[in-house]
This record gives sequence, C-alpha cells and structure tokens, in this order.
Amino acid sequence: MKKTSEIDLHHLQLTDPFWLGYQRLVRDVVLPYQWEALNDRVADAEPSHAIENFRIAAGRSQGEFYGMVFQDSDVAKWLEAVAWMLCQQPDAQLEHTADETIELIAAAQQPDGYLNTYFTVKAPEQRWTNLAECHELYCAGHMIEAGVAYYRATGKTRLLKVVCSLADHINRVFGPGPQQLHGYPGHPEIELALMELYDATANTRYLSLARYFVEQRGTEPHFYDLEYERRGRTSYWQNYGTAWMVKDKAYSQAHKPIALQETAVGHAVRFVYLLAGVAHLARIGGDEEKRRACRRLWDNMTRRQMYITGAIGAQSHGEAFTSDYDLPNDTAYTESCASIGLMMFARRMLQMEADGQYADVMERALYNTVLAGMALDGKHFFYVNPLEVHPGAIKCNHIYDHVKPERQQWFGCACCPPNIARLLGSLGNYIYTQTEDTLFVNLYIGSEVTVPAGNGFLTLRQTGNYPWDDTVDLTVTSQSPAEHTLALRLPGWCPTPEAVLNGEPVEIRPRQGYAYFTRTWEEGDSIRLTLPMPVRRVRSNPLVRQNLGKVALQRGPLVYCLEQADNGANLHQLRLAAGTDFSLAPGQGVLAGKIVIQATGDSVQDTDAGQQPLYGYDGEPPRRRSRQLLFIPYFCWANRGEGEMRIWIEEA
Repeated sequence: MKKTSEIDLHHLQLTDPFWLGYQRLVRDVVLPYQWEALNDRVADAEPSHAIENFRIAAGRSQGEFYGMVFQDSDVAKWLEAVAWMLCQQPDAQLEHTADETIELIAAAQQPDGYLNTYFTVKAPEQRWTNLAECHELYCAGHMIEAGVAYYRATGKTRLLKVVCSLADHINRVFGPGPQQLHGYPGHPEIELALMELYDATANTRYLSLARYFVEQRGTEPHFYDLEYERRGRTSYWQNYGTAWMVKDKAYSQAHKPIALQETAVGHAVRFVYLLAGVAHLARIGGDEEKRRACRRLWDNMTRRQMYITGAIGAQSHGEAFTSDYDLPNDTAYTESCASIGLMMFARRMLQMEADGQYADVMERALYNTVLAGMALDGKHFFYVNPLEVHPGAIKCNHIYDHVKPERQQWFGCACCPPNIARLLGSLGNYIYTQTEDTLFVNLYIGSEVTVPAGNGFLTLRQTGNYPWDDTVDLTVTSQSPAEHTLALRLPGWCPTPEAVLNGEPVEIRPRQGYAYFTRTWEEGDSIRLTLPMPVRRVRSNPLVRQNLGKVALQRGPLVYCLEQADNGANLHQLRLAAGTDFSLAPGQGVLAGKIVIQATGDSVQDTDAGQQPLYGYDGEPPRRRSRQLLFIPYFCWANRGEGEMRIWIEEA
C-alpha cells in the first residue's frame, strides 16, 4: 500500500445522528461520571484512588498507594478521552480540569523522568525489577498516548513534554548497551505508544526503542527468567500461583520471537496491543517480515478465534485465547478492552494495506462488543461480554464467576470504562484512511472531512442513517476541482452493493473489498452507495462445536440477540422456524430509535416440566407451540434489568 498519513481530526467533523448521540453521552455523562469515580465520589462503586495516588506521589497528600499496580493507566486513558472530545467541541471547564490533572501528573514525575505512582509511593527500590508482572511500561505507554492526543487536540505541550521526558528515561534504561536492561514489557502497550510519539515528534530514538522492544521479545536467554532470578524468585502476584506470569511465556506473547509466532495465544488484550505496535512499526519501516507476521497472526485470530460479535479471548483463565474453533458462549471472557485493541490493530493493518477485511472486523467489533461494554445511560459497564447468559446459573456455578448479568458502576480493575470512552472519543481516527492520491472510506459514519488532494484540498460530506438504513450519500463540498480517488468499502455482509455517481448507476468492480472512483471532483459531485440490509442467518464453521445446528441473526453490521424481557425465561427452549420471514419494528422504551427483528419460531409447551423425571426413556419429544420471537441489537442487551440473553438459537 502507498504511504498513509493520519487524518487531522481538526479537519473532520462528526455529523452522524447515531454516533453524535454517543459522543454527547461521553462528553456530558461518561467523562464527568468517570472523573467522579477516579476521585472516589461515586456511591456504592468500587474505590479507584487513582487521582489520590498522584496527589500522594506529588507530595500534595499523605497516605498509602491503593489499587492495582497499573492504576495510573485509568487516569491516562481518561485524559486521552478528554483530548479527543476537545477535538470535536471546545469545553473550557473540561479542558481546565484536564490541565489541572496534567499539572498534578507533572508534579508526580521524578527528576530523572520516571513516572509511576505505585513505585514512587510504595516501592521505589523496586523500579524496573519486574517487567513480567508489574506494568510499568504499560502505564508509561498509556500516559504517552494521552500526551500525544492532548497535544494533537489542543496544541498544548505540557503533557507532551512530560511523556517525552518519561520516554527518554525509558530509552536510557532499556536497550542493547552493557549497562542497560535487555527487557520488554509483560503487558504490551509501550510499543504502539512509542510509535505514536514518533509520529508526533519525528524523534527517531522513539522509533528505535519501539523496534528494540518488539525484536527483543521472546529471545534467549529469556529476560523474564533472568529478572526472576535477580529478584530472588519473588512474585508480585503470589496469590495467583508462584510466578505463573513468568513461567507461562505464551501468556504475554513472549514464548517466541514475533517473527516465529503462528497463532493467537495468551492474554487477548496484550496480543492485540502488541500487534498494533508491530503493524505500525512494519508500515513505517517497510518491514516485510513484520508485515507477514501481522498478517499470519491476524488470519489465525479472525478466522478461527473470533466471536461473531468481534470479541476475542474465549476463557477467563488468563483472559486469553484457547484453541482454534473453541468459542464457548456462556463462559466467554471477551473483554471490552480486547475488542478495542482489535480495532486498534485493524486500523493499523488498514494503514499498511488497503484490504476491506480489516475494516469489516473493525466495524464488527465497534457496533457489537465495544458498544455493548457500556450501558445506554453511560454510567454502567461490562468488563466481560458473554454471548449467552443465564442469571440463575451465574449465581451458583463458579465457572461463571467472571460473568455479570448486568453492567457494573465501576471496577477495582477499571481498564475498560475509560478505554471505551477514549475509543468513542477518537472514532474519527477510524472512519477514513488516506494516501497521497486516495481517500478510503472504511466506516459509514456521517461526517465531513477535508484532505489534501493534488495541489489543493478535497472536502467530502458523508450522510445517512447507518446502521439502521442501507443508503449512504457522499457529496463533494470543496469549491475547487481536485483530482483524487475515493475508495468505498464494500462490507463483507453485503453481497449486492449498488452505486450511483451523479445520478447515473455505475458498475462496481470490487478490489480487495473496496470500490474505487477516480476523477476530477467538483463541488456537488455525489455518490449514493446502497448496501441492502436484509436480516441474514449466520452459521458458524461446523468445527465450532458450541454452535452446530444453531444460527444467529445479523442485519447490516449489527448482531442481534434474544432477551428474557421480550421472550420470557428459558431461552434455550426456543427455536427459529426454517424459512421464516423477518419483519422489522421500531424499538420501544430504552430501545427507542433502534430497530428490532420479529420472527416466527416455536418453544417447548410442557408447562409441568418441573414435575417430570430428570431423564425419561423412549418417550415422546417435548410438545412445541408456535410463537413470535423478538430479537434486539446485541449492544442493547442488559439495559432493562437482569435476565437471560443468547445470540445463537436452534433452527427448526
């Protein structure tokens, strides 16, 4: 693919009714709510202490560090979310709060550039002694991303200078020199952050440091073993088994050099964060070996280990992948952060090679798992996003200890809520990709964007009511003619797209999932893209044993589910009629503005099942009765109280 460049979010305005609602929710509800949570002012929510940790580290307060070893990252992600929202709309009060927080962070930074409240307050003598377990580089990465985002949004350099000082400190500590540490993080994040910092500053030492962390990973002798011996075989997470993070190298994708890895393994968030950084590095450096590794691991993950909702990470143990085609629905871990990381990985793959499959996955994760991670009120969140829930079993069976039937106000490990906020705030980064001569439209989200085109600029306005309606209009609004190419993604779920250019139907000739239109564009030129959205039955590969004989419903990018609130209890007793026609209806109550699906099916009729033997011999199968079924968008589930939910349903 030709060299890509970032879309300047100051030249992109979101106008989409669906997503403007979410961005208003983030600005008006989510960010203020999360600020209160970070300051421990949300009643009945798990305490955070994150801001107080910075106050203690800065000498402005007395007390002990509290929270996870990576608690700082929650503040960094909140700041990044604020930055992206300030790009969309100025907010003096929000910016003032952010500026004060940045001054607090700067006061907590140590003279040598080091910044981490856990080790500053609680264990200063243990700095950089436990990379495998203790998240120092992970927290640094999130702070660096916040600094870059705040600089891009506001032009202010205060936090950027803080994170450059931090990155310079890390560059002195790590590297191939005899007095340096030859290690890399247990939880990847610093790699992609350093690449963002390089993009913002053009300082090649950040590029070199990112490359060092990536290429050192998995080499022998293994750094995790060496540092484990140096610290006397002690482990930070003793309660979870002695040094299991050190011993299980695949958990943190450190079992082999990345160039030799074949399958998606280990902690799902770590995997996609790492590969996002590798893809960015491969693109900037033109590194074919790294590109092939990214493609190989992408293919394994998306073709054999990804859920229909764009979720990844099938098991709670290690928040990790399991094996090919093992995709349990009710015990799924499928962390919100993992799908956000998947979008970050997909975006960087798109920047490296224009292939619509990356945008297809990005869209699937966004409209399903990422949105499902936050309640419609903006104040409750899922860490885990199962595809099937039975509250009665959850309360009694410890195999479901990680699954919640309703979203929580906050978490002791609160990585997901601010991560969702920063993703929704930065959504403009995902809509378009640009090269010198082509603007790629990856997501159909109403917006207006201006990009360089030849010796001038091209301004494109995108309108529609996606994901509910199937028509997208793209209109050129720039006054000067511009020769350029527009590449429109043709979603994999849509087999029959249609295009009309300036009122005339045109033949679509797909090329790697995009339709290309090259011309000298003038003001008023338009393309109408129609993406028919019939309700489609989706079936799993037959090797996915959990779903054989079942179907899921999808309309456009949205996966649908059954919920007890509409269909009653015992959803496992429902079947979808073969060949049934589907009808669409407007949602009611909290589902207002959404489209629901009505279908014919049947259910078990035996109302006295509780009085029958647990097992019977040679009897008649249960009697069934015809009934109507109602499916709602998966991202809307659990907004009407506790109840059963499932995506996959048996087909008669």
